[in-house]
Amino acid sequence: MPTAIDSHEERRPRPAVPASGRSTVLTTRSVAPSESLDYWHDAVLDTLVGMDITTEGRTYDATMRTDHLGNLQITTVECDPGHVRRTPSSIARGDGRQVFVAVQGTGRAQVEQDGRTTELRTGDIGFFETVRPFHTVYPERFRMKIFAVPRAVLQLPDAGLRQLTGRSIRPSGGLPALLGPMLDRLADTAASYETPTGDRLAESVVDLMAATAADQLGADPVELPGADGVLLLRVRTYIRWHLSDPGLTPSVIAGAHGISVRCLHRLFEAEDSTVSRWIREQRLQECRKELAARPPGSVTLGQVARRWGFTGPAGLGKAFRNSFGLSPSEWRDRVWEGAASC
Repeated sequence: MPTAIDSHEERRPRPAVPASGRSTVLTTRSVAPSESLDYWHDAVLDTLVGMDITTEGRTYDATMRTDHLGNLQITTVECDPGHVRRTPSSIARGDGRQVFVAVQGTGRAQVEQDGRTTELRTGDIGFFETVRPFHTVYPERFRMKIFAVPRAVLQLPDAGLRQLTGRSIRPSGGLPALLGPMLDRLADTAASYETPTGDRLAESVVDLMAATAADQLGADPVELPGADGVLLLRVRTYIRWHLSDPGLTPSVIAGAHGISVRCLHRLFEAEDSTVSRWIREQRLQECRKELAARPPGSVTLGQVARRWGFTGPAGLGKAFRNSFGLSPSEWRDRVWEGAASC
């Protein structure tokens, strides 16, 4: 007889198993088998949103690992078969502030939301709206990677989200073919990135999510990246991942993407920019963020410069003054003087 766990049962304290980096791992194997389903319900409610979980047995084998990068919460779940329902009573609790963008790792997910049904298979991408009911059946043991994204960050209208749910997006070409593998890899490696790098990666991923969603909604092709635009997204993501490398040159970037340096330059010319200028702008932006976040004296200009790919404080100072009309020290002092006067 199926066992159901209601999302309104009293929650109990749960042990967390620390993993490497910032990861938090929760597993039903940390409690007695007879308590496993209760435990898993609490873990899902605490980490994702309130959901009702139904299984065929009274025990449940499941694990979730959660990381945070910038605005993203990344949760990988590996679970026994079962039914998961986001019900109106769960939604009434007010915990649905995010959109879930999920990648099916193994097994299948039979999803129903907003009057549509679909089946997610390995590699497929699905959008879940947490402020409306959904029902998902997992007919066999599965792994799913769930990216919880603040609704405002995606900048999608409610009507647009309604059209995305209950659909499987197959990564067979175009933007989905870029987004799917990127999400899959990022979920596996999230704990290895330091905060500045993680924040940059999160921004890139959210931009690609938004572009993929717009593509699925049939936005004007003029507003969407074509083949060159997809390649440019990939190149920009690569640059953000490697900003700290002072040897990040056009030839290195072109070689990493299997294109000529001339082709690389054409991509940026179409954006009224150059490769070197865009790299410099990104580095300066990250240096400004760090200088604004760290009190004077807590970090040297040399440390900031080298962390973001400048050869030293002199190189940072010249680029900073040319762009902003102030030295890095003068700019930081003004920022912190303004903060102190507030």
